[in-house]
Amino acid sequence: MFALPRAARKAFASLTAGVAALTLAACQPVSMSGGSTGPSINTSAPVPVALLVPRGSGSAGDDVLAQSLENAARLAANDLDGVQIDLRVYNTAGNAATAQSVASKAIDDGAKIILGPVYGESANAVGIVAAQRGVNVLAFSNNPTVAGGNVFILGPTFQNTANRLTQFARSQGKQNIVVVSSTNLAGQLGQQAIANAAQTAGVNVAANVTYEFSQQGVMSAVPRVKSAVDQGADAIFLTADTSGALPLFSQLLPEQGVSPAATQFIGLTRWDIPPQTLELPGVQGGWFAMPDPNLSQQFSSRYAAAYGGQPHPIGSLAYDGIAAIGALVKQGRGDALTGQALTQSAGFQGVGGVFRLLGNGTNERGLAVATVRDGQVVVIDAAPRAFGGFGF
Repeated sequence: MFALPRAARKAFASLTAGVAALTLAACQPVSMSGGSTGPSINTSAPVPVALLVPRGSGSAGDDVLAQSLENAARLAANDLDGVQIDLRVYNTAGNAATAQSVASKAIDDGAKIILGPVYGESANAVGIVAAQRGVNVLAFSNNPTVAGGNVFILGPTFQNTANRLTQFARSQGKQNIVVVSSTNLAGQLGQQAIANAAQTAGVNVAANVTYEFSQQGVMSAVPRVKSAVDQGADAIFLTADTSGALPLFSQLLPEQGVSPAATQFIGLTRWDIPPQTLELPGVQGGWFAMPDPNLSQQFSSRYAAAYGGQPHPIGSLAYDGIAAIGALVKQGRGDALTGQALTQSAGFQGVGGVFRLLGNGTNERGLAVATVRDGQVVVIDAAPRAFGGFGF
């Protein structure tokens, strides 16, 4: 049906990489009775915080990530004014059983809160043992199926992004969207997030086009997307990411007459990572959400000055976690690390802007809406600086 150039075939070779953090069985969050549950702390003394990182798995990538998380956490701790953090680092080897074991040891060692781990299955395992000891967990996962009870996820969620982009689309007159999603877990979660956001924003989902997570699956979905657009849809909301199906959709849809100049392309994932994606003709003019780029660049510059390199893309989550803990401890309350305190409505200032933890264990972040023009990222709607304004 379609001739695929070498670049497109190569892009699809690593199709599964972008959703690895989401491809796991949904886990049941552990409940701790009452939002006030959590250990009492002495705010005038250094607060013991356990940082769980995936070092020791045998993967070079995990080791790089682990070091970046540790570096960012130490940078944040040094930035705190009037608060001392006793940061204790534990290696999980990227394994759920090991993560649970070291989390138990960390609590035995006196940890009042756990920052990490990275992977969803490990976060769930840590949450179980931490709940038994009345300790909260700030995991680096973005998987909402492991959030809840005493587990809060710091990773950017599909729901937050979908809400931001759908509200913006409505403000720009987009009324009928086609949702294009894969049938794997990441696609299903993305599709549901967009459906929820559309309902809240008052935007009509004209069609849901699903596809098997394969090269042939993408190719077979394109005619169905075109048909929905021909019937009056004015926007296409893609859950695909840059390491998976996005390059193919950005090539094949315009080839089949679905022009991004006439139909608004919207992405649930970052289209600027890796930067080479910005060169694809099909993403020009598309919308995606991102943290405040100016604030993010400031963090990257400070990190590079301190450690001589760039942070891992999710390394900043460790900084955010320490920043939130520090802000709460600075209030001088013994219950600063309880669930009720962690979910304060005002939120916290993080690397990429304002964020807050929600009672269901997920989070809400202030995001900018960006587009791609001539291969460059251009912010077209700035990230809100506080909660309650436009964009939330």
